[in-house]
Amino acid sequence: MILVTLGTQDKDFSRLLKAIDKQIEIGNIKDKVIVQAGYTKYKSNNMEIFDLIEAEKLNQLVKQCDLLITHGGVGSILEGIKLGKKVIAAPRLKKYKEHTNDHQKQIIKAFADRGYLLELRDYSKLDKLLDKAKKFKPKEFKSNNDNFVKLIENYLDKDQHISWFNRFRNLCSNGYLGIIMNLINIFTFCLLFGKINFYLNILISYGITLLLSFLFNFICHVQYKGFLKHFIIIRFLILILDLDIMYIFNKMINYNLIYSKFITGGITMILSYIVIKFCFKNKTV
Repeated sequence: MILVTLGTQDKDFSRLLKAIDKQIEIGNIKDKVIVQAGYTKYKSNNMEIFDLIEAEKLNQLVKQCDLLITHGGVGSILEGIKLGKKVIAAPRLKKYKEHTNDHQKQIIKAFADRGYLLELRDYSKLDKLLDKAKKFKPKEFKSNNDNFVKLIENYLDKDQHISWFNRFRNLCSNGYLGIIMNLINIFTFCLLFGKINFYLNILISYGITLLLSFLFNFICHVQYKGFLKHFIIIRFLILILDLDIMYIFNKMINYNLIYSKFITGGITMILSYIVIKFCFKNKTV
């Protein structure tokens, strides 16, 4: 079985799938081909295609495959070479709008130069690379090679060679969505302050952040355990907490409304981070 993984990159990589599909059509690939396409929308009668699954299920497919064809994501490559799989890697290129730059070429070359995988540069020669893969014996990946991986990861972090989408998704999946939403809540409240009823302002501000929070969860594939049920319960409790703290500051100790909102926002922001940190589950691979 041949497994093709395109990771969670938010840009299309149909170019690779078309090349593989062509090899199936002309008979150079006779094995079953399973594709984890991510955000790439591609239809084929020759391949079994899905978008995203949990990491555990993907790891099982990697273990079962005879050949892994992937893009230049470090995580996608490591999944194969750590298991001693034969890997063919093709870089996403900026000129085809497959990435924001061409850093995957450097990543794949670094792995290929060390004998871990085969690099696909020319798609018209994919058939020859497939033949080469049959005899290819990848270098064993050992724990002391982790320094090599750290160098690559540091390169990515230092130069920010990841898309804004994945950076934002990482923020959401690490519990920072609550902080972002509370900041939006405070900003909206201040914007509407004095223009509408006080409590109506709180409800509208919270309603906007609730919708945005749900939207970001959906787009980024970051979900609560139990998703909708827990999502509604947690957000409702935060709203009640928001109203109660505002009431205490404003009615009981007669504190300025704007200052009260900032203090309330800070408290709910901390609580939101703690709750979301432990209730969120990233569903992407």
